[in-house]
Amino acid sequence: MDLKNGSVVTEFILQGFSVAWKLQIVFFVTFSLIYGATVLGNVLIMVTVTCSSTLHSPMYFLLGNLSFLDMCLSTVTTPKMIRDLLTEHKTISIWGCMAQMFFMHLFGGAEATLLVAMAFDRYVAVCKPLHYRKIMNHRLLNWSVILSWTIGFTHTMSQMVLTVNLPFCGPHIINNIFCDLPLVIKLACVETYTLELFVIADSGLLSLICFLLLLVSYTVILATVQRRSSGGLSKALSTLCAHITVVSLFFGPCIFIYAWPFKSFASNKVLAVFYTVITPLLNPIIYTLRNQKMQVAMRKLQFQNVSST
Repeated sequence: MDLKNGSVVTEFILQGFSVAWKLQIVFFVTFSLIYGATVLGNVLIMVTVTCSSTLHSPMYFLLGNLSFLDMCLSTVTTPKMIRDLLTEHKTISIWGCMAQMFFMHLFGGAEATLLVAMAFDRYVAVCKPLHYRKIMNHRLLNWSVILSWTIGFTHTMSQMVLTVNLPFCGPHIINNIFCDLPLVIKLACVETYTLELFVIADSGLLSLICFLLLLVSYTVILATVQRRSSGGLSKALSTLCAHITVVSLFFGPCIFIYAWPFKSFASNKVLAVFYTVITPLLNPIIYTLRNQKMQVAMRKLQFQNVSST
């Protein structure tokens, strides 16, 4: 950003959590522990899926990719948020802000698409078990991951290309814990109504469509399980309810923030915390660490490491 396009703002101020100093220390310790657990848990999952021969299947391949995206999504905002809890002046450069928004929408869009691919994998496994290996082949899996990254990149570029050249010459205070696209757009010195509508159509529709596809797929899976075996319904319901909870925590804030009318939008830091801090930790717990096969594979790897030493 420079004066050529009318910008005089070189940095933004993040208001963060406007609470007492002692409470900020509590937040610092809590979020530090959560972020550490998020990184450790997701790295552990990726290593286990890669090194364990018993987990070389479509479901675990997708779970490994989900863990990578979760770790990246959390890393984009959480370390900066944790550091700001101990500083009085919570500033971020204008290009740092743009980079934060770029990577947030890149990883967020990719993860939303990957969750749909994972739901399709479970649908095939439950509804078409005899054709599972044939349908969920390596080619489809690779294309699913490539498609998720492509959609994430296209999603973020379509918005950032229009945002990066906006002139910022007035207020530069962002009432959030990180640079959030709707709030940054509203700080521009030009009329941004058209861009706001585009962001609603882009981010809001992507989140809403993926969320609805996931709910439909889970509903079909439950209906299939109930029709085939009433005894297996309770187990499937328990598992899918946990999945739906995590999906709701991931897509809920996105739908609220990006599909809500901009004029009546109010920043909600609680939703931001759920989206960037809590959900990346819940995903490995719900999707993977509760999985019995994953637990066995982790114990085997631990035993092998202990034996080798």
